[in-house]
Amino acid sequence: MVGTTLTQIRTHIESLASDDGSYELVCGRTGERPVPVDGLRFEDRATAEAAAREARKYRSALRRYDPKVPYYDLIVSEREAQSRFSGASTTASAEGWATAGATPGLPKPPCELGLGPDADGGAECADGGDRAERVEFCHRVAAAVFEALVEADHRAVETAVMDAYFDLAETMSSADDLCLRLLESMATALHVHLASAEQADVLERAASHLAPRPDSAGALEATLVEMERLGLVESYSCSPWRPGPDAGTRSAELTLEGYALSAREGRLPVLPVVVELYRRASSWNPVSLHVTPVEGGWHATLSVSSESNAVGLASVPVHERTAD
Repeated sequence: MVGTTLTQIRTHIESLASDDGSYELVCGRTGERPVPVDGLRFEDRATAEAAAREARKYRSALRRYDPKVPYYDLIVSEREAQSRFSGASTTASAEGWATAGATPGLPKPPCELGLGPDADGGAECADGGDRAERVEFCHRVAAAVFEALVEADHRAVETAVMDAYFDLAETMSSADDLCLRLLESMATALHVHLASAEQADVLERAASHLAPRPDSAGALEATLVEMERLGLVESYSCSPWRPGPDAGTRSAELTLEGYALSAREGRLPVLPVVVELYRRASSWNPVSLHVTPVEGGWHATLSVSSESNAVGLASVPVHERTAD
């Protein structure tokens, strides 16, 4: 199955990585670090190039179930050279686009540049801007959830996700709309097929497949900032944490305006928000999210616990607003 292949390739790539390595993989056109090499470093150039070959296989396998996964021209970049010269690698040369460090702010290689048969490259050099970054984020989350389902042997959900994706792909031409609807379908499939504890396990596993974020007291605010930056929400507000009724619990009030995912059958998909929160707040488990509609968006009360087990929050019920 595609998911098994993805897991095997990712495991091999991670076995090549080194915590103190000075080489990493980036896209030569955009400077982005896509799944499955985001956050990984490698000891030497040869090892990084081997990881790049595996990453191209990974993204090719991922493209078997999602033909609209973004293309990247993966190249090796030396971190030390970047820091000394503000992002530019001294090894960049005419022969070296396939090995030199390309980072944001540097000129992109020309479209006609040949990177060989292994390149994960598309025909376009046009910038997708922030929208392309949102598409890539959604695909990262979707791929991580799919891998988590494979690991946990939730075959029924795998099948439901695949079927929903192919149905969507046949009717939608926009990559942005497709990736958003895919996350909505995934959230629905998790809710329909899995118990709450199983959902929570899948979401936590998915977060572990993504590059970790710093765990801090400001994890919720940082999560919402990221959602706004990616255009998954147009704006937000967030109250300070307040102690909950039980020991080791706390809650915060949120408003999300212009949320990109839509409610389905009385439930709001919050899968990308919760996965991102897991990446940033590993010591606090989400235990409830109470959502009500407000003008232009949603009001939510999020509760987390440092002592209780997490609750599955791929999607949450939409509650009626109470009279003022």
